[in-house]
Amino acid sequence: MIDLPITDSYLLSLAFTHRSFLNENASVKEHNERLEFLGDAVLELASSAFLYEKFPEIPEGELTAYRAALVKTTSLGKVAETIGFGESLKLSKGEEMSGGRHNPSMLADTFEAVIGAIYLDKGYQAVVEFLHQYLFVEIDQIIQNKLFKDFKSSLQEYVQAHGSTSPEYEVVEEVGPDHSKIFTIGVKVGGKQIATGAGKSKQEAQQQAAKSALEKLTQA
Repeated sequence: MIDLPITDSYLLSLAFTHRSFLNENASVKEHNERLEFLGDAVLELASSAFLYEKFPEIPEGELTAYRAALVKTTSLGKVAETIGFGESLKLSKGEEMSGGRHNPSMLADTFEAVIGAIYLDKGYQAVVEFLHQYLFVEIDQIIQNKLFKDFKSSLQEYVQAHGSTSPEYEVVEEVGPDHSKIFTIGVKVGGKQIATGAGKSKQEAQQQAAKSALEKLTQA
């Protein structure tokens, strides 16, 4: 794993401590979800400022779409895995056996916890420098591959052009604590569920479901 700009050993350890680890280690009293909560807010501010400065001519709606694509679970999870966060996670044996070290959602949560730890230890500017090095470099590829598109709108346009009624979305599953839920949402076209998607908000899960649905429909 890369060297992180965190000198406080407790914060560094805490950032990688998953809730499940406490079940098998009675001496450990705290997990990383509070750091994740803080990191999420700092990440939103830093990414908003980055996009505002980088794209002075882009309107608010499109900047919002850029930010959503940049900080969504799959983006953060990919970056976290690339820089080796998975190998440092402190997990229960069950989570490890079920592939937790490679779970995009768990890695994304850890990324946010690390942001929270950097902020507490070194301040906002250190967070910005870290994000410029490892996350913000992804924005060009996101734009080039149109990963910021509103897949729900695209799916609605597609199915209506092909004679179907508007897609319907419903929650299939909710897991995790209230402040860190993962939603799985199914999308139905013509009354039949054709895809599901997961995310840290219902909106993100709907977008992922719509993206999967579009891929299936256009490849059929």
